[in-house]
Amino acid sequence: MNVASAPHLGCGTVDLQARAVLVGRMNIATTRGTTSRAMSLPNILTYGRIAAIPVVVGCIYAQSILDQPLWLRWVAVAIFIGAAVTDYLDGYYARIWNQQSAFGRMLDPIADKLLVASCLLMLAADGIIHGWSLWAAIVILCREILVSGLREYLAALRVSVPVTKLAKWKTTVQLVAIGFLLAGPAGDEVVPVVSMIGLALLWASAIVTIYTGYDYFRAGIHHLIKEDEG
Repeated sequence: MNVASAPHLGCGTVDLQARAVLVGRMNIATTRGTTSRAMSLPNILTYGRIAAIPVVVGCIYAQSILDQPLWLRWVAVAIFIGAAVTDYLDGYYARIWNQQSAFGRMLDPIADKLLVASCLLMLAADGIIHGWSLWAAIVILCREILVSGLREYLAALRVSVPVTKLAKWKTTVQLVAIGFLLAGPAGDEVVPVVSMIGLALLWASAIVTIYTGYDYFRAGIHHLIKEDEG
């Protein structure tokens, strides 16, 4: 009886070992796939956008708060433009090279919001955004926080709210406004109305921000009421 059962025990052991090896290989493949996606070009561009934030803020802080030369503002503008361009390029390369990933979709809007929020806060501290224009910045920041919360809530319900063309234009106007405001007094030395143009565009983006934010708010309220009724 013991002799007869021995081969079966041996086969079972070999089978378990084979399964363990297979699971190990699958885990390694999954890890490699995740790592390769995390280090894809679109995600690297997004990392670059995040890395640009302390440099831009540092240049404005050094020029304004520490009273350093105005050319630092042009450095901040150049880096900001480069960061803004990556916002277009990361999505473009992700689509044409089929490198779209859940990680990238999560990180991209976070990078955008960090860049915009950091610049607006620094420009407010700098005094470039002042007076009534502070309300435009507050509207933009509050909208970003509200939309982030609504997106997370809707994602849990598996509800997708597509980004409209108007929302994309809002982002473009917002970035252009911040670019003008970063130039600030350095830009005013070249063209005296640079700061005024930046503030006007900031108000324009704030108005569009309210309109586009309403789409997310309406979708969130609709599904919240529907869930409560269900």
